[in-house]
Amino acid sequence: MSFAAIYKAVLVVVFLVVLFELGQALYFMMLDRNDGGRAVWALTRRVAFSFLLIVLIVIGILTGVLHPHGITVR
Repeated sequence: MSFAAIYKAVLVVVFLVVLFELGQALYFMMLDRNDGGRAVWALTRRVAFSFLLIVLIVIGILTGVLHPHGITVR
């Protein structure tokens, strides 16, 4: 398995974790009507994983592992 394939698999896993954290926050918001501590913590983790995902995408583009469509680098 090549480095690019592993890198893309890691990106997919991090994206799925972001979606899971978003769903978990929604569940906690619906379950804990008065105390939103667990929902806030889940949303905080989602923001952190989203930031990680953006950083990984930028690193992938800069290193040449990812090739965005429609963008030309001169």
